[in-house]
Amino acid sequence: MNADPATRLDATPADDRLDRMQALVRDELVRVNAVILREMQSPVQLIPQLARHLVGAGGKRVRPMLTLISGRMCGYEGERHVNLAACVEFIHTATLLHDDVVDASDLRRGRETANALWGNKAPVLVGDFLFSRAFQLMVADGSLDVLRILSNASAVIAEGEVMQLMTANDSTTAETAYFAMIEAKTAKLFEAAAEIGAVVAGRPEADAKALATYGRDIGVAFQLIDDALDYGAEDAAFGKTVGDDFADGKVTLPVVLAYAAGDGEERRFWERVIDHGEQREGDLARALQILRRHDAIGATIRRAEQRGEAARRALDRFAASRERAAMLDLVDFCIERAY
Repeated sequence: MNADPATRLDATPADDRLDRMQALVRDELVRVNAVILREMQSPVQLIPQLARHLVGAGGKRVRPMLTLISGRMCGYEGERHVNLAACVEFIHTATLLHDDVVDASDLRRGRETANALWGNKAPVLVGDFLFSRAFQLMVADGSLDVLRILSNASAVIAEGEVMQLMTANDSTTAETAYFAMIEAKTAKLFEAAAEIGAVVAGRPEADAKALATYGRDIGVAFQLIDDALDYGAEDAAFGKTVGDDFADGKVTLPVVLAYAAGDGEERRFWERVIDHGEQREGDLARALQILRRHDAIGATIRRAEQRGEAARRALDRFAASRERAAMLDLVDFCIERAY
């Protein structure tokens, strides 16, 4: 990873690492998918139709895999983690439905978004349905600790979405504010997904906290790599249009860093295209030029690598196992998507 990240960016995932993770919990993932299909059924036909569109679009199931593998790493041999992994995926899917409406996105994972096909109202309401299903699964599990962790995560994620609205179209957003937003919006569900693996296994609080730290750090790393890829990936591999964040006036870490390092003319450029939404032909190319001048994409990837190292350290307290190795692989997968 010594080459200039800005010249190496593509969205090709580290498939071999992800495949090893999926192989480790393949049978459990089949059962998770069965729970998802069962629980998204409703006599209101539009609900399963729309939910199937997003669930069937693929996705790597990284968050539910975290619950499955962390539980197994902690010695859990029961079935509770299967329903809870499905619960985690429902929360994630609901947030995607709401995100696409808020962002007016037309493409996700290379397919048309639900709001592009059905308009805005149905995806918002079906997202609410999936949140409700998630809470039903939490209650059925019967653990107040699980309910506390996942319900708190749901609230924090919603706060993160509002924080993103507050930072949108504001090129003066501070780096600290940006990290607070992505820790809430993206990393909190990774954190909860990993932590509940220790809870269902009955492990000590210190183990649960270590897994929460691991999840939070890889969640931040995952988002930072997404930030970098939006300005440097290939459309077909990335699953959405490169430059979407720029076009939407989203302030991501590359922009935060470039604005902070820029001169007066460059800051005026960011204020025009981000704050005021006055974008012209050639502005994306100009933005990329400024980002490269200040190594903002490379700096974003380096911050992701730092969080990846922190995630690895959080696993030091756990004994060597195939599951621990898979969780270390997940760190590498999150980072190596940039290369």
